[in-house]
Amino acid sequence: MNCIIIDDEPLARQEMQALIADVSDLEILGTFTNALTAIIFLKTNSVDLIFLDIEMPMVSGLEFAAQLPKDSLIIFTTAYPKYALESYELDAIDYLLKPIVKSRLEKAINKAKLYKGLLSDDTIKNTLEANAGDFLLIKADRRFYKINFLDIRFIEGLKDYVVIYVGTQKLITAMNLKTIHQKIPQHLFLRVSKSYVININLVDSFDHHNIYLGETEIPLGDVYKKDFFKLYSGGTLNSETP
Repeated sequence: MNCIIIDDEPLARQEMQALIADVSDLEILGTFTNALTAIIFLKTNSVDLIFLDIEMPMVSGLEFAAQLPKDSLIIFTTAYPKYALESYELDAIDYLLKPIVKSRLEKAINKAKLYKGLLSDDTIKNTLEANAGDFLLIKADRRFYKINFLDIRFIEGLKDYVVIYVGTQKLITAMNLKTIHQKIPQHLFLRVSKSYVININLVDSFDHHNIYLGETEIPLGDVYKKDFFKLYSGGTLNSETP
């Protein structure tokens, strides 16, 4: 899998190159100081993943992303959290705040690799056949699998797919997160960000930015904080506290 880096700051490009090489096997095809030069490159080169800064001269990262095909894989890199909501509307794979932490970068790259795999023709696409009082039916390999709601740890949305985490198993279904959330018990599952729905009974701990299910760290989106803290504290915790 290959990638390019678009950032108008030379130091930021160098740091990103070093971080990518340190945590992954991605091939870096090139780095660019602005979106316009990247557009020229993309016309004659196939790129799997784009690391994209947002505040840049001439064409912003958000404007550039809006012009790309829907299946483009983008990870935004920026020093400004205010753009997070708009970036998610563009179906970005992830949104990394500078200075970028290695573990977060590695997680974002793994998510991009997973989605890249989903796009391949030889990947088995499971289908959701039915939902009943306490389970889902997933069809895969000409068999129907019963998935108890209580066994679902969390569900991750990746553009037009969802990944259902059941124990250590991952079930991939062609469906968006909003649709599957409507098909499962609302009293058991809570939407906590643009990309995640969690089983509320399996939360071990949380802070004002993340929720922990065992060793799994789930980001807590600003838009969803109020409902989350209301559920777990009856409104006694302030969702705005840093």
